Amino acid sequence: MKPARIMILAVAAAAAGMAGLLAMRLAGSRDIVPQQIAAIVEKEATTNVLVASANLPVGSRLNEKTIQWMAWPESGVVKGLITQSERPDALKDLNGAVVRLPIFEGEPIREEKVADANSRILSSLLPAGKRAVATEISVATGAGGFILPNDRVDVIMVRKGSQQQLVTETVLSNVRVLAVDQQIEEKQDGSKAAVGATATLELTPDQTKVLAVAHQMADRLTLALRSVADAQQPDTTAADYLLAGDNGGGLVQVIKSGAIVTDGPTGPKPQ
Repeated sequence: MKPARIMILAVAAAAAGMAGLLAMRLAGSRDIVPQQIAAIVEKEATTNVLVASANLPVGSRLNEKTIQWMAWPESGVVKGLITQSERPDALKDLNGAVVRLPIFEGEPIREEKVADANSRILSSLLPAGKRAVATEISVATGAGGFILPNDRVDVIMVRKGSQQQLVTETVLSNVRVLAVDQQIEEKQDGSKAAVGATATLELTPDQTKVLAVAHQMADRLTLALRSVADAQQPDTTAADYLLAGDNGGGLVQVIKSGAIVTDGPTGPKPQ
């Protein structure tokens, strides 16, 4: 056999051997990788968190059918959540508590969204420092009957000016509706809104005074429904000029014929 042919056969044999060795190594690595992955994946530790087992509208009460414990990743437990390790008797302690803000199925229960079980429902819905004040409404002055609890509204006053012309003024802005008549929760069955005769508004003390003055001055008060997108806008503004002279010192403001008359150093002056 010629030397050149022998050399070609030797090179081919060496290449075949290296290819076989490489194939064996690749096959072995495929067997090892799943074992390595299985060793790395571990189940994350969980803890039981109190959650709603149904949709809970404002004014509803908690009970054993509406709340339950649910396994929750420990890394996802934040301050304010109720855990079974910290409050094992929470199901019993919160039985009958009133829902102050809407809670949805599967959502963790937070203390700030519920009120004590012994609280009266409407007073428990009021945040600290706020007041509940009722005002009359109708189809014409209540957005056609589509104003529901938890909606936001502007209160618009229509009155006669000094020249007997009609004047419109927004006396309250973006205030929350607590209830319509005796209804304190939104309808869940998709039925049409019922037309109420009275809307109860959530106001600051100064807003309460402004509304009381507006009731005396106005020929008509109208509630203008706001977009839900405005919920985060300020809700404490009011027509403070209606409280001229009210600095807590006992001054008296008089309203006569739809105009404000305030006692001053030179006597009553129409505003």
